[in-house]
Amino acid sequence: MHKSITSWYSPALGTEMPIVTYGHYGFALLLIPTAAADYLEYERFQMIDALAPFINSGKMKVYSINSMNKESWLNNEMEPAHKAIRHNQFNEYVFNEVVPFIRNSSSNDTMVYTCGASFGALHAMNLFLKRPDILNGCISMSGVYALTEYTKGFWDEQVYYNSPEHYIPHLSDPWYLDKIKSSHHIHIYSGSGDYEDPSASRRIADILGAKGIWCDLDVWGSDIKHDWPTWLAMLPYIIGTKF
Repeated sequence: MHKSITSWYSPALGTEMPIVTYGHYGFALLLIPTAAADYLEYERFQMIDALAPFINSGKMKVYSINSMNKESWLNNEMEPAHKAIRHNQFNEYVFNEVVPFIRNSSSNDTMVYTCGASFGALHAMNLFLKRPDILNGCISMSGVYALTEYTKGFWDEQVYYNSPEHYIPHLSDPWYLDKIKSSHHIHIYSGSGDYEDPSASRRIADILGAKGIWCDLDVWGSDIKHDWPTWLAMLPYIIGTKF
């Protein structure tokens, strides 16, 4: 499998940001790490090995980036308003730097899908919903979609605009709605076992459905826990059967 690592100084984030790429061809899958993890997390936990048949066959090309959660919502020493600012800077990094990098390394017609588990699931969903003009869908596994789950009681306008469970019910702009509705790849998966919150997946699916937005909701059984074996089973299944 072809693997390459590069980095650049991010104007949005003010720091050097690495990105790893696996494969040569196919649609682009942009992996967002869980919690405070880094761009090599999915490789360390054998997700890239699990996806190898799809990568090696040219079905998809995988990209993985660093999270900034430890510099935002998971940083207990930071002022909450500054956490929200850092969250928005991460969004801008993805929109204005990562997506152009992906398109420059493939083509302008390449479909780009965000993907994440746990906290990464919220980011994957939020990034797509905010920019459905440059992103084509998302895969969110074992997520919650109310950012308030991470803000420890803090609430401001920026929390609202990064919390899909809060802003989607009020979204009425047809420019956004039509582009979101055009996606055939909004996949929301959860287990029902330890530390999973399947009700969160059902809520966001209901919210999207109320707006006429199709999504693929699948809640697995009570033996399916919030852990890597779950995601190692889910993501290859989604790629193999839904794409």
